[in-house]
Amino acid sequence: MRILFDIVHPAHALFFKNAIEQLHGEGAQIAIASRQKDVVVDLLDSWGFDHRPVSKSGRGVPKLAIELVKRDLAVLQMARRFRPDVMVGFGGVAISHVGKLLGIPAIAFYDSDNATLQTSLTWPFITHVYAPESYDGPLPAGRHSYFPGPKERAFLEHFVPDRGTALRCGYDESRDNFLVRTVNWNANHDLGKAGWDADTLRDLVATLSAHGRVHLSAEGELPADLAPHAYQGRPEDLHHLMARCRAYVGESMTMSRECAMLGVPALTQCADSVGIAREMHAEGLVIGIVGGGREELMDGVSRLLAIDQTDYVKRRDAYLAKVGGLTDFVINAIRKAALS
Repeated sequence: MRILFDIVHPAHALFFKNAIEQLHGEGAQIAIASRQKDVVVDLLDSWGFDHRPVSKSGRGVPKLAIELVKRDLAVLQMARRFRPDVMVGFGGVAISHVGKLLGIPAIAFYDSDNATLQTSLTWPFITHVYAPESYDGPLPAGRHSYFPGPKERAFLEHFVPDRGTALRCGYDESRDNFLVRTVNWNANHDLGKAGWDADTLRDLVATLSAHGRVHLSAEGELPADLAPHAYQGRPEDLHHLMARCRAYVGESMTMSRECAMLGVPALTQCADSVGIAREMHAEGLVIGIVGGGREELMDGVSRLLAIDQTDYVKRRDAYLAKVGGLTDFVINAIRKAALS
């Protein structure tokens, strides 16, 4: 089986990691079209995956449009050379176009209900889409299926945290640790949105610092006075630190769900919400604040700090038992498409 993976975001690299390793171990031939976006290349390199960066992320509609054309052409060139049996992506814009043009099955996994630009460019051409059961956005009629739970468990279902790695990332065993995440807001589903300003971030760090050590993971540049709080480890080691934190506060919904899967109480504040985020909130695993300002954020932090860790882990365990594993589901979907 010959498989071309289209990986454009760090969360998507994590989503496909276990599937790629298992399929490669079974003898599948794999090609990866990657992207210069945040730590995508760093993660793939750290795992020893052979890949080709074929585009670089930009900010704003014009740059995203230019990148889309370049990526489509580059993936088309890769597919013509590699001749895959199936193409796989998360979102799947480029592979949907290339697959339609070359007659190659292209399947996508997706969980952003509100990414109308991306879905309008993809759904008319994609072979099949897999989305969480809680997904509340448009899907191509007759060409979609559902999976239970969040995408983040595909990476974390086999993850084993390592104490030594956490310590090398700056983990302080003498006190509570907190993870804070800010994002660049340059993804296609983030157009027109913005996150915390510098003063709000300073207030958040000061509030959490009164309770322990703060590790600040940022896609962009940090204000100079917050630099001492910057995450100290390698991108591929972040989850080892994450698993030992008392709590998470961030703009990243993806990272809030990763924390929840690891038993770490999480709070996310963002401009809007998606179905899987609402599901995690309803399960008592993620405090979700949609919109609002500094006052709403600080109120959420107070609620976060009051969570009983033992009760939280019980809720997490019950949720994981209900939704089950995901890597085998992903692999079976790929095999099914390759044989179609």
